[in-house]
Amino acid sequence: MPFDPAVIAYALSALPKLPFDSAALAYLLPALPIWMSYRARYRATERKSHMILEDAREAGLTEPSSLHPVIDTAKCVGCSACVLACPEGDVLGLLEGKATLIDPTRCIGHGACEQACPADALSLVFGTATRGVDIPFVSPDFETNVPGIYLAGEIGGMGLIRNAVKQGSEAVDAIAAANESEGADDMLDLMIVGAGPAGIAASLRAMELGLRFETVEQDSLGGTVAHFPRNKLIMTAPVKLPLYGELRFREIRKEALLGIWEDVIERTGLHIRCNERVAEVTSAGGGFTIRTAHGVYRARRVLLAIGRRGTPRKLGVPGEERSNVVYRLTDPAQYVGQRVLVVGGGDSAIEAAVALAEQPGTEVTLSYRRDAFSRTRRQNRSAIEAAVAADRVTLYLQSSVEEVSNGSVSLRHRGERLDLANDHVIVCAGGELSTGFLHSMGIRVERRFGTAGPGAVIDPADSAKAPDLKAA
Repeated sequence: MPFDPAVIAYALSALPKLPFDSAALAYLLPALPIWMSYRARYRATERKSHMILEDAREAGLTEPSSLHPVIDTAKCVGCSACVLACPEGDVLGLLEGKATLIDPTRCIGHGACEQACPADALSLVFGTATRGVDIPFVSPDFETNVPGIYLAGEIGGMGLIRNAVKQGSEAVDAIAAANESEGADDMLDLMIVGAGPAGIAASLRAMELGLRFETVEQDSLGGTVAHFPRNKLIMTAPVKLPLYGELRFREIRKEALLGIWEDVIERTGLHIRCNERVAEVTSAGGGFTIRTAHGVYRARRVLLAIGRRGTPRKLGVPGEERSNVVYRLTDPAQYVGQRVLVVGGGDSAIEAAVALAEQPGTEVTLSYRRDAFSRTRRQNRSAIEAAVAADRVTLYLQSSVEEVSNGSVSLRHRGERLDLANDHVIVCAGGELSTGFLHSMGIRVERRFGTAGPGAVIDPADSAKAPDLKAA
């Protein structure tokens, strides 16, 4: 391979001045192309990291929503081990020779970056100095400050399926040990709320231990995973599921994972009461009364495996209870040839509108209450602009839904009422976190502003200070 003498001269001039040694120079010259190639790749990678960071800042997506790393730049050696370890890709990058969180909202709290760092320069924390994250107090055995109520899974701040499965199983072990000293009565041993990975694992472990229990889920099997976009890649790590066996995958698509949960139900005979939302949990006669949309249960212990998605945010307008109003897009193909209104201005709403616009004969309208999109990624803003320009999506900014009727929907757009022909309404307005539900049971929640740990550990003596349970 021929070398450009000018390039070699420049590279030599950048090296430290050392006493001339012809033997050293003979070894040095062949290494120059390798070093220069490395520098070129490094600069290209750094430029890409700068672009991703600027895109996140421009979109206002700078606050991580989950457990995430903070980097001690004094310790960071710039080896990029953390960057390579991240399963999501392009969440961390190297800028000016130091690891940097370049796409914060895409961090899933995997923790592989912290483990990969050879210099102990990363710490995992909840929240930032400007954005707090609500984390409930739990003891080492997953019991909250309210004796008899336990938490497991994402609600405690830890994402990742492996964490949820382990916590669900271990929480039931602790509950079973606590139940051993109590005599049998007409109450269930355990009520499990939620059928995501933590709830499924807890239910299987309860079956394995012979506990009397029920599991309810406000939506469908799979919990938060069921609400992910179609074909979303989900990261985890191998883990053992009680009564089922080892889940060996490290990455899996949403549909395949939901298929595994269905296989678990079929092979184990586990019964889960789906579409049954818990309205309140109150203390009663040495246990708890759990009121749902379909009945009343009594149990000695309650395990909350409800995730952090919470309840979808409602519009609060007449007609919202109609069956054609939903709060997520699962399969765009089911809306072929339909008239669909999407409500929202975040990435999920824009992605839903664009996906629907690609379906044959589908008429798509997007309604957003603000005058411009905020906290959305550049590629999504470009995609919706292109869809609007091509007349595939009708966009109404500064608009809100006033009423949903049979075959139509009414919008208030810049002070004027618009009545649009409509078959379906998809609301992508986020969710209301479960903090209020936890407070209604007396569970203490701490708002973390950049502090570490998967959940505060409380002194057992503090349990006596827990407030009485009250109705939601």
